[in-house]
Amino acid sequence: MADIAFLLLIFFLVTTTIETDAGLDRMLPPMEPPDENVVIKQKNIFTVNINKSGQLLVEEELTNLKDLRKKAVAFLDNGGDGTCNYCKGRRDESSSDNPTKAIISLKNDRETKYGTYITVQNELVGAYNELRNREAQRLFGRDFTDMEAEYLNPETPSSIRDDLKDKVQRIQDLFPQKLSEAETSTSN
Repeated sequence: MADIAFLLLIFFLVTTTIETDAGLDRMLPPMEPPDENVVIKQKNIFTVNINKSGQLLVEEELTNLKDLRKKAVAFLDNGGDGTCNYCKGRRDESSSDNPTKAIISLKNDRETKYGTYITVQNELVGAYNELRNREAQRLFGRDFTDMEAEYLNPETPSSIRDDLKDKVQRIQDLFPQKLSEAETSTSN
């Protein structure tokens, strides 16, 4: 009887599949609070709101999804304060001062469809990657996304990873990804 129970146990252990949750690959910020009070100018915040119907309100203007990346790139690459020598934007003083100060704030309604939210978030991350790819091409003759993928690949030899680490960090410092997901709103 014990042999049969043991065989049944082995059978069920071998044939059972365990579901694993798939999630978003995101790096969370460190838990340490800032050393001092940080003052953020309103012009350095690019607001994107998604309503429950999937419509986008970007900087208080109704916008199509296809135009979102272009607007985000223009905001990030503005260089309004003149300290960014690699920025190719309009240098509009009413927009972001510098890519290191620019923050994109994404806010959605509780009833927003998950697919719409992910699509909007992908467009915003795509804006960062577009600018990072441009600078990586200029500085190193390669796309940033390829360098980052090779750097994160555990099969890449350590000597190549060490070289890529500095390059990837340098590009990330030029265009740091500051994507804030604001608190969701409730519908009435």
